[in-house]
This record gives sequence, structure tokens and C-alpha cells, in this order.
Amino acid sequence: MELFIAIFTGTIIAATPLIFAALGELVVEKSGVLNLGIEGMMLMGAAVAFWAVTAGYSMPVAILAGALAGAATSLLFGVLALTFLTNQYAAGLALAIFGSGVSAFIGRGFGSEPIKALPGANIPVLSDLPVLGPLLFRFDPLVYVALLMFTAISWFLYRTKAGLILRTVGESPQTSHAIGYPVIRIRYMAVLFGGLMAGLAGAYLSVAYTPLWVENMTAGKGWIALALVVFATWRPLRILLGAWLFGGMTILQLQGQALGLRVPSEVLSALPYLATIVVLVVISRNRQMLALHFPASLAKPFRPAG
Repeated sequence: MELFIAIFTGTIIAATPLIFAALGELVVEKSGVLNLGIEGMMLMGAAVAFWAVTAGYSMPVAILAGALAGAATSLLFGVLALTFLTNQYAAGLALAIFGSGVSAFIGRGFGSEPIKALPGANIPVLSDLPVLGPLLFRFDPLVYVALLMFTAISWFLYRTKAGLILRTVGESPQTSHAIGYPVIRIRYMAVLFGGLMAGLAGAYLSVAYTPLWVENMTAGKGWIALALVVFATWRPLRILLGAWLFGGMTILQLQGQALGLRVPSEVLSALPYLATIVVLVVISRNRQMLALHFPASLAKPFRPAG
């Protein structure tokens, strides 16, 4: 039972930064914009949040600073891709490189000293329940925020007029512009929200998941978040399940090393990424499912006439 609890809780925690980043990218792509710079925005969020904690700011302020750093970084992408109509693939890759370099510069003085991690919740009575307590009611607050964001984004996209407008912009910006919707403004808002979520994911990594600064500490999680959006065929629930799958593979890798499995450590470390690739290959074979929710104008530049 203790091993099961450790694997379950570890899976949920490992999946949390992916949930933030992938849900943010989902909103961006639903608006018809493709931002490949998630890795850079996550690193910026991680560096700024860690700096804020070491500078003596409270944990909520540090997390907010990390999220805003991600949003500010995404604004650079927005200017390049939406205002100057730069190729979105190139702009996103440049953003990833930019975020990696600037975060390394910010973090050069941090050393390798850990900080006090974001504490877990202590819900009266519920946290003390046998089995259910550690399974459901002892996570840090951001784990619950991630689940709340999943619910809110799902509701926003498919139950609100604003969500319908966003999806319409992603399907046909020309039609949306013709009926009076500010396409570029809507896309800017989506890009900023995606950056905010990526920055929040990075902040979670540096102040909660591994409360220690390491250069390039995202270790490819930004790219996995991008892959999750495709794996999920642009559906929020599938993003949640995909993030849990990756988190589960990550924890199994760690548990396998702890249990002394006679498998090379390099293979175990690659297990989460291999599992994601296999699932993506399987999903991509079903072209009908991919086409069903694929935003028709994804990565296509748009300039309002007149």
C-alpha cells in the first residue's frame, strides 16, 4: 500500500507542470497560433520564481512572479508572430533558445543550494484519513490549482461564448474578422495566457517539484507539453490523461531505480519520453481523429484587411 501511495502521489505531482503548460498551449493553438517556445517560457518562470524566493519574497509572490515572467516572454513571441508576421515555427524555436539563455544568466548566482519547498496542504480531518488522506488531501496547493484550471479551461472552451469565439478565430480568422471580432487582440490574449501557464509550470518545478535551481531544469518537459496537445487531439481531458501517463512513467522510472531493477539507468530515464513517442505514433495513425479537432488556421499568419 505504501508503494502504491508513493507511485500515485508521485504521478500526480510529476504531471502537474505538464498540465499547466499543455493546457496553456491548448488555448494558444485553439486561437490558431503555434508557439513552440514553451520550454523557454517554463525556464524563465522557474528562474524568476526561484530568484524571488531567494530574494526573500513570499512563496505566493514568487509563483506569481514566475507566471508573469512566462507571460512577458510570450509577449516577445506575440510581437514577432502576430504583429510582424514572422514564421511561427522560427519565432517559437527562437523563444525556446532565448528563454534557455536568459534563465541561465538569471540563475548563474544561485548555486546548488535547495530552498524550502512549497508546503503541502493540511486540510483538517481529511488530511488525516487513512489511505485517502495521503492519496487525495496532502498535495501542495498548485496541484489543486492545476485540476481547477483543467475544469475552468474545459468549461471556457466548450460552454462559453468567449470560448466559441476563440475557437472560431482558430478555425477561420477571415470570417471572424468579417463579422467584427478583433482577431489579433484575441490571439494576443491567448498567447499571453499560454505564457502565463508555462511560467506557472516552470515556477512549480523550481519551488515545489524540485526546489533547487539547475540550469535547463525543465529537461524537455516543454516539448513534451507540446506533444501532449497533439496526443490529446486538442481535447482538455486527454491532455490531463496524457500528463498523468507521462508522470506515471517518470515515477516508475524512479521507483525502478530504487528497487534495483537490472535495467540500464539510461533506459529507465528515457522511459517517459519513449512512452510519449509510442503513444503519439499510435494516435497519429488515426488521421480522422486528428482532423476532427485540429484548428484549421493553426500556424497560418493573418493580417486584417484594410
